[in-house]
Amino acid sequence: MRGARVLQALGLLALLGAANPVTAQAPTGPITPAPGTRVQQAPQESRIVTQVSLVNTPVTVRDSKGRMVANLEDKDFRITDNGVRQTITHFDLGGDPLSLVILVETSARIAPLFAQVQKTGIVLTEQVMGPDGEAAVIGFNDSVDKLLDFTQSHDAVQKTINKLKNGPSGSKLYDAMAAGVEMLSGRPLPSADAPGRRRVMLILSEAADVGSETGLGAVLRRAQLTNVTIYSVGLSTTAAQLKSPPKEVGHRSQPPGTFPQPPLPGTIQTPTTEATRYGGADVMQAVIWAVQHAKDTVRANPLEVATAGTGGVHIAAFKDSSIEKAIDEIGGELHSQYSVSYSPAGVNASGYHEIKVTVARKDLKVRARPGYYLAPPGS
Repeated sequence: MRGARVLQALGLLALLGAANPVTAQAPTGPITPAPGTRVQQAPQESRIVTQVSLVNTPVTVRDSKGRMVANLEDKDFRITDNGVRQTITHFDLGGDPLSLVILVETSARIAPLFAQVQKTGIVLTEQVMGPDGEAAVIGFNDSVDKLLDFTQSHDAVQKTINKLKNGPSGSKLYDAMAAGVEMLSGRPLPSADAPGRRRVMLILSEAADVGSETGLGAVLRRAQLTNVTIYSVGLSTTAAQLKSPPKEVGHRSQPPGTFPQPPLPGTIQTPTTEATRYGGADVMQAVIWAVQHAKDTVRANPLEVATAGTGGVHIAAFKDSSIEKAIDEIGGELHSQYSVSYSPAGVNASGYHEIKVTVARKDLKVRARPGYYLAPPGS
């Protein structure tokens, strides 16, 4: 009889707990759904950014002789977004330390140059990374491998570059670029009242992609929205391309009728396609087309498109010794350029935003990122 009363009391407590969800305890383990019941899935992560709160653009200013100009102030600059004048919220001259991702092709395709690439560690750390910078290293061939996470140790970066190993003949350039942009997107940006880091990717690679799942346009769109500046040193054992100054407009040094490299995968090699590949077409138009057609194939030189679209520069190395020289030139520019930021105001949220940066003096040449793309909501 006493046992029956205990069971009745326990049953009453169970009913009270079910009637009062505030005091009821949550299940300690997973709940198995009943047969035929639809399981609610976690929402997919949106890959379309609908707004941007801060636009940062590196600005390189040179005089008529190509020398860097380092005596300008923020009042000397005028910046517009789709033609609307913007207010500069952050301005600095080569002062913000770098967050640098070094992307290195480790494909067998560049085997003749690999020993020279392995010797670039000290130039990368001393001339590009700098004393206050941090760097990470990604290698890519048939796979994309994060070889070193962000570190301020020059020794660790140099050892990683020195110990690079050749892999298969694939070249997943775009997938590697996407991984680099993703790593950089988490580094702190400078603001009006707080220092940050300049997000920079430096690519040592051929200007070809083989096997990537990601499109160049998608990578470029993401890089523009996350304020990543891309620089590249083009590696090639067959092309004799422009050595110096940095290649902003395409150039060919081969005899007419010859092709310096095999065709890009899926293309027929013709003078027209080669002219486009080497910059005969308007690179900026290729940039805009790429971000608007993110999933389509980009026929132009992908390194030129990526660098032009983010405010960086592409330098084609045509001799073994010029690889280190090209890296040194890039480092000199990074530490002598202006960093300008603004919060977009008075412009439409979607579509391609054209950025124009000018300075008060007409005798100076200014280079900055050309713009960024915001996809319409729901697209």
